[in-house]
Amino acid sequence: MADLIKELVNGVVESVLKEILKKTSGSNTTKRTKRQTRSATTGRFKKAATPRKTTKKQVSKRRTAAVRTKQRSR
Repeated sequence: MADLIKELVNGVVESVLKEILKKTSGSNTTKRTKRQTRSATTGRFKKAATPRKTTKKQVSKRRTAAVRTKQRSR
């Protein structure tokens, strides 16, 4: 009886492992490609526009020594 249960469990474990290994190996996700836009006049593909520069973060300006002395005298 114990031998039968052991054999059953081994079979289930083996099949599960086989299933897991089958899914993980060699299944790469496909990369999405952007659609190319065509020119209305010539019908050819347009060249990709250069991406905009990202906006700079606002940085608090350091007060100069002269400004600080003025502030102190007020």
